[in-house]
Amino acid sequence: MIHRYIFVVGGVMSGVGKGVTTASIGKILQSRGFNVTAIKIDPYVNIDAGTMNPVEHGEVFVTDDGDETDQDMGNYERFLDTDLSSANYMTTGRIYQTVIQKERNLEYKGKCVEVVPHIPLEVIRRIKEAAQKAKADVTMIEVGGTVGEYQNILFLEAARMMHLEDPDHVLFVLVSYLPVPRHLGEMKTKPTQYATRSLNSAGIHPDFIVCRGEQYMDKPRREKLSIFCNVKPGDIITAPDVASIYQIPELFESEGLSSAILKKFGLRQKPGDLLEWNRMANVRETAKRTVKIGVVGKYFSTGEYTLSDSYISVIEALKSAAWANKARIEMEWINSEEFEEDPKRLRCLSKFDGVLVPGGFGTRGIEGIISTIKYVREKKIPYFGLCYGMQLACVEFARNVLGKKGAHTVEVDETTSDPIIHVSPLQLKNIRANRYGGTMRLGAYDCELKRGTKAHRSYRTNPTYAGSIVSERHRHRYEFNNDYSQAIEEKGLIISGVNPASGLVEIVELKDHPFFVGVQFHPEFRSRPLRPHPLFNAFIKACLK
Repeated sequence: MIHRYIFVVGGVMSGVGKGVTTASIGKILQSRGFNVTAIKIDPYVNIDAGTMNPVEHGEVFVTDDGDETDQDMGNYERFLDTDLSSANYMTTGRIYQTVIQKERNLEYKGKCVEVVPHIPLEVIRRIKEAAQKAKADVTMIEVGGTVGEYQNILFLEAARMMHLEDPDHVLFVLVSYLPVPRHLGEMKTKPTQYATRSLNSAGIHPDFIVCRGEQYMDKPRREKLSIFCNVKPGDIITAPDVASIYQIPELFESEGLSSAILKKFGLRQKPGDLLEWNRMANVRETAKRTVKIGVVGKYFSTGEYTLSDSYISVIEALKSAAWANKARIEMEWINSEEFEEDPKRLRCLSKFDGVLVPGGFGTRGIEGIISTIKYVREKKIPYFGLCYGMQLACVEFARNVLGKKGAHTVEVDETTSDPIIHVSPLQLKNIRANRYGGTMRLGAYDCELKRGTKAHRSYRTNPTYAGSIVSERHRHRYEFNNDYSQAIEEKGLIISGVNPASGLVEIVELKDHPFFVGVQFHPEFRSRPLRPHPLFNAFIKACLK
């Protein structure tokens, strides 16, 4: 099988949109009938993304096989509607770790192991292995960082070497930014020209330049970039800001991008079909109903800015569920610490159709979240708690319904009189030995649903999920303490899902409430734009009522 590779690199600045560009190019090629997979390369010395602060780095996305990866892996899964694995993710730390281990194992047979070529060769090996595993016609490879940085130069060297070896089956896409300075009112191409030259200095010439900006690029700018960057005008793609990232494939197709890529690869031009995708992407334009969701968490603020990337999969799962119900969605980020400073602010929750508490770690803002859960439970406002949001729902219930005022999670209070949420002996050993990286309960685990519950009914509405056992992805250390199972169920908090192998609690829900569900796993990681997760779908339906 002949594998083809497209490297996507960024110019001018970070956050320019390499991830959604990679995912969107993959989508349009997939719509033409080709099998596509995607790889993310992060230039961090970290082995994985699991130990990174979400405020600095964004969400940690978890794969079925338990790899803690960059949030762009979530974009790839959502756009391509596929499940990726650790084979699709690499970091500088992971590459160096492998090369050093190989050297220790005498796998280089006594050779002098050097940064070049052995580091790039390990990168190439991993890329080809991922392509073969997926049986991909085309493999998209996003190189993190920005052209000109020292951090990603070895990955660009690997890309250069692959192109040298097989130039007919390797393409390069530069995603760059064209600013429009307010005092000039004119789109400027010079930063992209410099980015192209920086890429040239690494021995790489872009086949396509995707030009990001606030507005459409005009013909004079396209012609200027063509001349100074040595790229044909038809291969310079305008990519202005759009209302939804899911409109980008349609935008790229209007520019003829997939046809141009297939022509360069010498592939047969199959007709494309993005009809269903485009219908989903444009629902917000025609929706007659609006659902208002309050997202209460603690990873929103970074200086004077709000970083919604900390919960990007949650946000996209909410959008997909709303659009599937022909509704547009309005979300408001609420820092739980505000409720600790002034409990009267809790009244603001009444303006929402539903409230969601996503996952998290640590002690900051916890009492504010517990107050939030008490408010929505008593006011019958639909509630969806994910991971920590499920654990704290159990703590709140124990305190205010069971009357156990000292109830808590041992993550916050190791000496609590009622450890509703505790830690397994294995995880306790990891914590005491400071073994944090890659040691949580990670990846896909089964959950057996209790028949007749909201959770069971929710899953049954989606044909993708058959039977009473479902598989969901996890990322946590602490668990519900089964010593309290009987007490909470007698008072109305039903355990509606458990792991059949361990008996660990996976889902809890209130019996007499429009929608009050907490899950120990992260359903957002399995949600897709055209197949919203059944629990998110049920939550939005309850909110719309």
